[in-house]
Amino acid sequence: MIAGIVFGFLPLAIWLYLLLARRGFWLLRERDTLPVRQPPIWPSVVAVVPARNEADVIQQSIGSLLAQDYPGDFRIILVDDQSEDGTGALARALNNDRLVILAGEARPAGWTGKLWAMRQGTDHAALSAPEFLWFTDADIAHAPDNLRNLVARAQEGRKVLVSLMARLSCRTTAEHFLIPAFVFFFDMVFPFGASNDPKSQVAAAAGGCMLARRETLEASGGIDAIRHNIIDDCALARAMKKQGPIWLGLTDRAVSLRPYEHVADIRKMVSRSAYAQLDYSPLLLLGTLLGLFIVYIAPVLGALFAMYYVQLAAYLAWAIMAAMFQPILRFYRLSPLWGIALPLIGAFYAAFTLDSAIQHWSGKGGMWKGRAQAGERA
Repeated sequence: MIAGIVFGFLPLAIWLYLLLARRGFWLLRERDTLPVRQPPIWPSVVAVVPARNEADVIQQSIGSLLAQDYPGDFRIILVDDQSEDGTGALARALNNDRLVILAGEARPAGWTGKLWAMRQGTDHAALSAPEFLWFTDADIAHAPDNLRNLVARAQEGRKVLVSLMARLSCRTTAEHFLIPAFVFFFDMVFPFGASNDPKSQVAAAAGGCMLARRETLEASGGIDAIRHNIIDDCALARAMKKQGPIWLGLTDRAVSLRPYEHVADIRKMVSRSAYAQLDYSPLLLLGTLLGLFIVYIAPVLGALFAMYYVQLAAYLAWAIMAAMFQPILRFYRLSPLWGIALPLIGAFYAAFTLDSAIQHWSGKGGMWKGRAQAGERA
């Protein structure tokens, strides 16, 4: 009886809940494709770009910012976070009056590297008192109309934070296997619809593209208030949502320039923050791994080896998860057959989560650009 519950009925109940009662996260309805009303006056914006060792992509990403067709005042601050590959020199070669390049200072204790770079950029931006700060990563390229649409969406309903989940690279077999699931799992944990609902406690953002009202950011405590967070984007979203409405959606207007050619590359990306999401708790880690087994692995085992009603329940659970995976597969223009592989993909993410904990225990947690930062929490 217990085996029947674990390998059939419990996974089915969980997937039915995710299908029907999680705000339809899997439908990916929150996108920036719907038109928004253009504001009568375009407020000033300063983009803040933290960069460390981004020589291979920096000219393309900064070039996309310089190409924005934004009607209002718009400037860019690149914070070169002690790069060792000539990132700053390549950015200076763009030779544009709207681009300021700051040489990043040494990182103080208790700060993650990216947030310290963002803090230096916001301090410099504050000198011109822009209405909005646009935080974007140095490996993201933007369509020319992206900023215009971000500001229009922010002005509509006086949102204090508007964020876009950039389209990640999805060309290699490893990316086909693991990248769509990254977005799917993120949306499962932080449903975009709940995050966009002012009445919900859920708050999330995507760090590659975040437009924040400067005065609201300062009222929330600024970058200092989240200085030790590895998952800095969601920490910022939680702080900003206390001040007003926020919005998060999926986009084609922001595209990651960073390829993940091998499974190991994606493992590093996930392992950097997975254990931080569990608040570095061994108990939560154990519960998460058990939950991932029940949700993803148990239905396959039940479908292959159980009998009668248990086998039927397991097959139904597997079919539901494959069906729910279809919208993100369509977004990335991949075969629907990848939905069948979701249990195996879930097993890989469980392994990445365990690896994240092992890295933390060995003193290498939160590794970013050669810095292990998870052990430096305030």
